[in-house]
Amino acid sequence: MIKYSVLYPNIENGYFDHDYYRDVHLPLIKSRMGEYCHSYSIDKIQAGAPADTPFIAACHIYCHSMEDFAKGMEGNVEDFVADVANFTNIEAVKMIFDVVV
Repeated sequence: MIKYSVLYPNIENGYFDHDYYRDVHLPLIKSRMGEYCHSYSIDKIQAGAPADTPFIAACHIYCHSMEDFAKGMEGNVEDFVADVANFTNIEAVKMIFDVVV
């Protein structure tokens, strides 16, 4: 299993629409990736977190393999990237992990 993580840094003048992210963006990804996306999760910074918290949001897309991830992303990346402007002006940090447990 692999986990593709997208983390959104806490930057000055950054905005992030958590509702859109939850209700539109991630369901779009899941729908387009279909069977190649095993599941996903979304993280939202807690209210009252310190102002210098490094990240305000993240998502994690779980796939059975890198091959499944590539197949699910094929032909969809441009649409996923184009949708980003609808919920944030923050440049994300992206990472891929092997899931150990």
